[in-house]
Amino acid sequence: MDDSNNLIQLQLLQQNLQNILMQKQQFQQELIEVESALNELPNSKGSYQIHGKLMICKNTDELIKELSDKKELINLRFKSIEDQEKKIKENIENVQKKFLSEVNNNKSDS
Repeated sequence: MDDSNNLIQLQLLQQNLQNILMQKQQFQQELIEVESALNELPNSKGSYQIHGKLMICKNTDELIKELSDKKELINLRFKSIEDQEKKIKENIENVQKKFLSEVNNNKSDS
């Protein structure tokens, strides 16, 4: 691969990493919200769930179950995102090494 292809690949990987980090941040925020709701539910007198523009009264145990399931799903997605992040970082490191190696070889050839 020549220098320009490595540079383009590096830029694409960095964009992918940025997208992954944004998704990771969204999952973190969602997880915080779910955990907060799970902490508050046992202490509340009534439980409600928002659907669109409606607030509906709901059984607390059902709501806790739904939120626990949602938390588990978010954690799975978060783990998957972290794995993707790790792979992309490794790819970035490899492409950077190739790029620097080729640049150094081109300098020595000149």
